[in-house]
Amino acid sequence: MPASPSHIHLKDWGLLVLLSIIWGGSYFFVGVAVKELSPLVIVMARVMLAAAALLPLHLILVGPLPRDKASWTAIIGLSILNNIIPFTLIVTGQTMIASGLASVINATSPLFGVAFIAAAGMEPLVLRKLGGIVIGIIGVAVLKGGTILGAGSQSIGILCCLAAAASYGAGGLWARLKLKGTPPLSMATGQLMCSSVIMAVLAFGFDNPSQLLDASWKSWAALLGLSLIATSFAYIIFFRVVARSGPANVLLVTMMIPVSAIALGVAFLGEVLEIQEIIGAIIIILALLIIDGRVLKLLGPRDQPA
Repeated sequence: MPASPSHIHLKDWGLLVLLSIIWGGSYFFVGVAVKELSPLVIVMARVMLAAAALLPLHLILVGPLPRDKASWTAIIGLSILNNIIPFTLIVTGQTMIASGLASVINATSPLFGVAFIAAAGMEPLVLRKLGGIVIGIIGVAVLKGGTILGAGSQSIGILCCLAAAASYGAGGLWARLKLKGTPPLSMATGQLMCSSVIMAVLAFGFDNPSQLLDASWKSWAALLGLSLIATSFAYIIFFRVVARSGPANVLLVTMMIPVSAIALGVAFLGEVLEIQEIIGAIIIILALLIIDGRVLKLLGPRDQPA
């Protein structure tokens, strides 16, 4: 079995930054929508609108969706691990904790991803990568002033977001094991279509989707941003990076999301950047450089010419 890339392809760093900004905005969209809509309904609308946007694009650019049973079994598994479980848990968590804290907790996804992939024997858990992830986790803790755990509903919200991060990590492993050779757009479109069916069953069975009819324009604008920008467009970028740099490396984007979320808040919402947030951002950037390994290689001793 071919080895996974040991570091992120140079061309993918720009895409990861863009993806972090888009997914950083997704927490804002959820924060707006959750004031009027329930978690199951938000997730159902998100995946349905995103699937409706991607399907015509897939038919034009790639052609028909896969037809074999093995591909759809793999795609269904990915939809559960990458959409249904984490989307629902994160939105539920954001009913109890702030969107910024939710994004920080979700930054633990690379830790779960590397652990799952190493446990499956797909990649060695090298000391450099392990050390970088530990430093990254310290960075996100510093970024939030070290206040991670709380009491009551806040603890439940934090646990929901941690479980979502673990699901994303498992999704990276599942994609590596089951979806090799599948076009990135097929992965994104297929999983969103499967998620639409499953979430429709859950929402109509256990909730009241008719609340969408009474939602304000702000909630609908948030849903459109969440589905078309933070899901459809973001997944095209995500799976493109997965194909070139590997699932463990692409999960590092979750460590960049809190940094981009703070930057967007300062630039567009008039928020003040506090000292611990600056220090946390620097630590996270350092962790990313360590995990990638490219800078360490340049700084290390070079082989002497023969």
